[in-house]
Amino acid sequence: MNPFKNPRLWVWVAAALVVFNGFFPAVWIFLTSLKTEGELTRIPITYWPTHPTLQNYFRAFSEQPLGRYFLNSVIVAVSATALCIFVASLAAYALARLHVPRRGLILSLLVGVSMFPTVTLLIPLFETFLALGLRNTYVALILPHAALSLPVATLTLISFFQGIPKDLESAAMVDGCTRLGALWRVVVPLSAPGVFTASILAFVNSWDEFLLALTLMPSQAMRTLPVGITFYQGEYVFPWPLISAALVVALVPVAVIIALFQERVVGGLTQGGVKG
Repeated sequence: MNPFKNPRLWVWVAAALVVFNGFFPAVWIFLTSLKTEGELTRIPITYWPTHPTLQNYFRAFSEQPLGRYFLNSVIVAVSATALCIFVASLAAYALARLHVPRRGLILSLLVGVSMFPTVTLLIPLFETFLALGLRNTYVALILPHAALSLPVATLTLISFFQGIPKDLESAAMVDGCTRLGALWRVVVPLSAPGVFTASILAFVNSWDEFLLALTLMPSQAMRTLPVGITFYQGEYVFPWPLISAALVVALVPVAVIIALFQERVVGGLTQGGVKG
């Protein structure tokens, strides 16, 4: 029997990849955050902390304004997600329902734009926000983050909007709703799995973004978590337990959101893949 044709083998391989590439690194970061510097460098290596300590978490908040970094990330990510979903809903509805000229070309451009690396946009965005005097403001990150997530969010919502019967919108408009009213009161609520999926993708992209945040928010008071965590290292030292504690703080919101809305996200991805 050819082992490569055994479906159970591939299931175990896939499970191993998920564990070692996704679950294990997060657990290792958490265990490292509970160790001291001496235990971390001890030979032979200890996988489980012999004397777990929360001192690294206290130091993470005292040596850097980690709470401020966290607040900045929340403001930017939530605002960028809300703006992205608002614009993506309008764009997706137009492409799914209205007779838009060259619709296929627009969809192709959306796919192409989503592949642009962020570094290619760095200089134009820097010069633009510098000229407008918006550097070191939340707007300098909210607008680019929303724009970067817009193509994927739009493509995700289009497939869901196409699956909503047009008769429901027509009935809402007969009852006095405008077309926009039908969108927000009928189409968007019925596309809740797609909206949740697009929202979480946009939130995670904004929460994890580093390059624009480093360039457009140089002030310490305006740094986001990915940028602020890099300042824990010194010229000759790299305090892994301290950095791991800060990383755990940064991972918690994303982990909580994914845990709470896991079924909606999976349902949104699978349903969106077979519609339209």
